Amino acid sequence: MERLHSYWRIPYIEAPKTDSQVKGDANPFLEMASAPESDFGKFHILWRGRFSFIVMNKFPYNCGHLLVLPLREVADIELLEGEEKSEFFDAVIKAKRILRLAMKPDAFNVGFNLGAKAGAGIPRHLHCHVVPRWDGDTNFMPVIADTRVLPQAMDALWKKLSEFVDKA
Repeated sequence: MERLHSYWRIPYIEAPKTDSQVKGDANPFLEMASAPESDFGKFHILWRGRFSFIVMNKFPYNCGHLLVLPLREVADIELLEGEEKSEFFDAVIKAKRILRLAMKPDAFNVGFNLGAKAGAGIPRHLHCHVVPRWDGDTNFMPVIADTRVLPQAMDALWKKLSEFVDKA
């Protein structure tokens, strides 16, 4: 039998959980939203504006999977206001540009899971998924083994994507 080792997950598994995390009340996006710029690498934040930010998905569907979020906790796109809404959707485009410049994908999936029943992991904090796709990027692993194989470490990819933030 073949073995896959996801050694990078053990810090997450072993990390102490707060009461709110155990109950499912935790919102890590709020900590990221207020993080100082010196912690961007720690959280894999690529960009932060006045109202929104772009971060790498900690549990990606594909290598380079980004999330775009408003800084404030808001559950639905209907609740975004004025400049916040404009900057948020500009950030979605910026995330796509970063990936296009850095990774040169063949296509993209861009979308929202609005509400827990739609698959939102943290339904009270809106986030847009921007996922790069390539010809042949799906293999037997997700179909047969319910497993994704990602070809690059998060820290290495964060460094690569960071080089393209100002160009996007």
